Order: sequence, then C-alpha cells, then structure tokens
Amino acid sequence: MKRPTRIPNLAVLVAEFHQTLADGMLAAAIDEAERGGARVTRTFRVPGAYETPLIADRVLALRDIDALVVLGYIERGETLHGEVMGHVVHAALLDASIRHGKPVGLGVLGPGATRKQAEVRKDPSARAAVRAVLRSGAVLSELLGGAEPPPASKSGASSARGGSASGSRSAKAGRGAGRGGSKSKTH
Repeated sequence: MKRPTRIPNLAVLVAEFHQTLADGMLAAAIDEAERGGARVTRTFRVPGAYETPLIADRVLALRDIDALVVLGYIERGETLHGEVMGHVVHAALLDASIRHGKPVGLGVLGPGATRKQAEVRKDPSARAAVRAVLRSGAVLSELLGGAEPPPASKSGASSARGGSASGSRSAKAGRGAGRGGSKSKTH
C-alpha cells in the first residue's frame, strides 16, 4: 500500500540585482512548482547572488521548508569578479544543501551570461531548478523510506569538501571575493 504523498513546501530565494529579470524568474518558478504539485510557501529577496548563501543556510534550517530554489543572474563583466563570485556562491549553496539534507535548486544564470542570454534562459532555468528540487526531494524521501530528513546538527556538520560549516574552504574563499573596485556588475 502506497502512503499518501505530502505536498512539498518550497522556499524561493531571489537575488534581485536585475529586478525585472528576477521577477520573471520568480513567476516561472512559482508556476512550475504548482505544475509539479508543490507549493511555494515562502519567498525571500536579497540584493544579489553574493548574499544568497547566508540566507539559504537559514531558510534550509526551517522545519516547514522541504527544499529551496535560488534564482538570480551574475552577468558578464570586464573582470573575473563574476566568475570568482559564481564559484564561491555555488559551492556555499551546495554545502548548505548537504549540511541540512535538503535539496537546493540552482537557478542562478551565469557567471558570464550576457543580458540577452539571460533573457532567453530565465524561464527555462527557473523551471529546471524547481523540477530538480522536486525530483531530488522525491529521491531523498524514497531513500529515507518516506520519513522526513533529520534536522541539521547545531554543532556544524562537515561539508562535502571536508571542512566544518564555519571553516570550509568556500567560506574562506568568499571573504576575499568582495565587490569593491570592479567595474563588473555581478551582484
């Protein structure tokens, strides 16, 4: 006998540095969640992609959230600032997902995408991020026999790369990837 499936509660975290683009991505993500049988119960907005890892970590700690979708755009700049920031942000989001045992769908366009490329990719990227967390959540549920994932350890579980939550390489790398001085618009 198959147990009834609970409707997953998703949170969406939006980096709104390019607000028009971000608003379109959010609308697509909400639509895709509804199509996939989930509901977006919480939405959070931050200034840019660089601010997403801290908020993502806190959102994933919430017991009423099953998965998180992160949306944004790191545009192509004149320096490598966006590329460096993209690597740091992506690694930190992956660490948070592993630490909390909850899926994170990555709908952050770039780094290196032009505005024209981002416009074309915004809907498909947002929708793919939602589908990814729904599928990953289903696999996790199957692995756990339909049980809820265990809550995250308050002591700071080890990251995927072997560091503690407070001392991982991604956190250390992020300290040097500030926004000052670059002509690049990669927030």
